[in-house]
Amino acid sequence: MLEVKNLKVSYGKIEAIKDVSFEVPDGKIVTLIGANGAGKTTTLRAISGLEKSAGGSVFFDGKDVTNLEAHKLVPLGISHVPEGRKIFPTLTVRENLELAGWTLRNKKLIKERMEEVFEIFPRVKERADQLGGTLSGGEQQMLAVGRALVTGGKLLLLDEPSMGLAPVLVDEIFTQIVAINKRGTTILLVEQNAAEALDIADFAYVLEVGYSTLHGPAKDIANDPRVREAYLGV
Repeated sequence: MLEVKNLKVSYGKIEAIKDVSFEVPDGKIVTLIGANGAGKTTTLRAISGLEKSAGGSVFFDGKDVTNLEAHKLVPLGISHVPEGRKIFPTLTVRENLELAGWTLRNKKLIKERMEEVFEIFPRVKERADQLGGTLSGGEQQMLAVGRALVTGGKLLLLDEPSMGLAPVLVDEIFTQIVAINKRGTTILLVEQNAAEALDIADFAYVLEVGYSTLHGPAKDIANDPRVREAYLGV
C-alpha cells in the first residue's frame, strides 16, 4: 500500500531525515520506533505532505505522491493524526467530526462514519455536544483518531497516540488501534512507547539519527538484544 524509498528531509542545513526506506503492506500495522530526534515525526509529516522531501520518493497504492499537498492526499485515502492531537478546542466534538468530512459531499456517508466512530469510542459519543477543549487528554486523542476515521482513509498515520496519557488510557488507545485495524484500516504508527507498539504491530522499523536501520516482523525486532537494551529497558 505505502512504499517509502530513500526519503530525505532537511530543515535548512540540518538533515532531519537522511535515508529512510520502508513499506506498509495493505491491512497491516507497521510501527516506526526510535529515540527522540530520530526522525519519526518528520517521516510522517513528509508522507502526509506537511513537510517537503529533499529527496527520495513516496508511493501510495502504486501512485507517486511525493511532495503532494496534504489536502490532495486526504481524498486519496491517507489520514494523519498528528502529535499533540490538534483538535479544534472551540468546536464541539460533533463539529470536529463533521468538519473532517469536508471532502465528502454525501451527508449520509458522513453520518454513517460518525456513528462508526461513536461505536469504536463510546466516550466520544457521550461528549458529542461538549467543546473539544473541555475533554481530557485521552478523550481528545480518541476524538483526533475519530476525526481521521471520518475521512474514510485506507491508511491511518498515528503520531505518538499515547503521549501524555495515564497508563489505563494508554491500554485503551492501543486496544482501539487494533480494533480499527481489524475493521480494515492499514496503520503506520509512530510511538515512543516501543513495548506497546511492538506488541500490536505486524512489522517494525527502527530509525536512528535519520536512517532506517533494523527492520522485520515486530516480534523479532522486540527480541533483538539491541532493541531490548536501547528501547525496552531490558
